[in-house]
Amino acid sequence: MLGDRDVAAVAIDIPIGLPEAGVRACDVQARRRLPGRASSVFAAPVRPVLDCKTYGEARELLASLCGASMSAQAFGFLAAVRDADNAVTPADEKRVIEVHPELVFARLGGDVPAPPKKSAAGVAQRLRLLTSWLPALVEAVAECPRTVPIDDALDAVACAWLAQRWLDGDVEVLGDGACDARGLAMRIVT
Repeated sequence: MLGDRDVAAVAIDIPIGLPEAGVRACDVQARRRLPGRASSVFAAPVRPVLDCKTYGEARELLASLCGASMSAQAFGFLAAVRDADNAVTPADEKRVIEVHPELVFARLGGDVPAPPKKSAAGVAQRLRLLTSWLPALVEAVAECPRTVPIDDALDAVACAWLAQRWLDGDVEVLGDGACDARGLAMRIVT
């Protein structure tokens, strides 16, 4: 539970609503929306893998459940997924949403996926797209601590942009309406 914080909407780039097995419909739909960039959408982990302590243990469990594995990079995000899963409850779903920054940038760019986020062209396009919403963005990004990579800072701003769209009712929800075992909607908002 997020508690009583005075926040109207929070958009996070972490899966909310985890399947017991298989792949979420929203992940499949998100990949289809990003031709040429579909690999930027990691499949949400299945709930049982949250208890795994090592990458090897996760791979063994996944092989026994469904045969599909997960990348080492996806395993690296598991602690954040576990934290979000522990924090978000069905009561939070009106203000806490899962987003994918690549979908946000595609939406801002007329449904055309942006170049890779770590490339100079990708950073430049993301800055250009977000500056149309937040004119002081370049100055704000320049003030970010040097420990925050520029692509992560821009992803965070993209999440904030979509949180505002959520409040305005100007979003599309990907998924099939299914909820996970905890009652959390398996959806990505774009």
